[in-house]
Amino acid sequence: MLRTGTTRALTRSLLGSPTASSRHTSTISLLHAQIQSRTRQSQLRRPSSSAIGQYQQSSTALGRYASTHPGTPFDHIDKKHEKDVAKVAIEPHPEDVSTLSSVRQVMHEEGVEDQERDVDMLAGVKSDLKTIRETFSMSEVPREAFVLGMAGVLPYLATSISTVYLAWDINHAALTGSGFLLSGQTAELLLHIIEPLQIGYGAVILSFLGAIHWGLEWAKYGGKHGYPRYAIGVVAPAIAWPTTLLPVEYALIAQFLAFNYLYFADARATRRGWAPHWYTTYRFALTFIVGASIVISLIGRGQIADKINRLPGPADRIKALRDSQMASLEAEEKERRAKLVSQEEDEDTE
Repeated sequence: MLRTGTTRALTRSLLGSPTASSRHTSTISLLHAQIQSRTRQSQLRRPSSSAIGQYQQSSTALGRYASTHPGTPFDHIDKKHEKDVAKVAIEPHPEDVSTLSSVRQVMHEEGVEDQERDVDMLAGVKSDLKTIRETFSMSEVPREAFVLGMAGVLPYLATSISTVYLAWDINHAALTGSGFLLSGQTAELLLHIIEPLQIGYGAVILSFLGAIHWGLEWAKYGGKHGYPRYAIGVVAPAIAWPTTLLPVEYALIAQFLAFNYLYFADARATRRGWAPHWYTTYRFALTFIVGASIVISLIGRGQIADKINRLPGPADRIKALRDSQMASLEAEEKERRAKLVSQEEDEDTE
């Protein structure tokens, strides 16, 4: 940069002038100042190796000072604590030693099992089943009440299953000409015997469920409530026994509604404290079995509605009795009138 033509001409003119010495000195100083400023700018942009070496030396000195100077908190060694730890014996755990116990995990923490292996895909389903099991648990129901209650619904369930089988046997006889185990006429006869048994037994169960509230009132369970509690025991048989006068299908439907109504009444009484807290769950289980039995019976009878003769029910018998009475009255009236006519004719002839 100092060897260009302009710089040489400037140097010659300065040396040839009378004031060459003073001008030469000022020019050299100006050039030195420019060179030093550019050098400093380049040093700011890129640190030199000497600066890095000085920084490393200072860091090493600070580290040496921190580790040797007493009272510094950087590397304080608690020798007393180390002695206490050294006295503690290491407990062996041979059950944790395996072929993979010395393998260090790379993607997981050491000593922590893989969380993805513990994920249960059926956790939600198991939780729902647990909730259902706890809701309908009958562990608090007295054993005697549980055994006798379940035994009490078995005859009702047996009549429903028998109805379904007899209906199937009647259909089989209608299609093939002979039944599977029983003839069509025998199956129909047995079906007509089972019908009043199921309806009558349902009326007995409904009456018994209502009578329970009379017993709770006499025992003063949850206090004395009088007519409101007695009314439950009165309404139950008042609804149950008239169903025995209805045709079979209508009687079963009416009893199905009556069982559900009594369950609602029992649940309400339990919520009010008129019955034990386990009574609602107990009644739900029994009502579910009886309701399912009624539905099964209705399905079985629906398959043979056009293949059997309807057995006369109590209402039909009452109607027949009334018709026979009317017929006998009419006959007596005709005889009485005939006698009167004959007497009048005899008197006229005399």
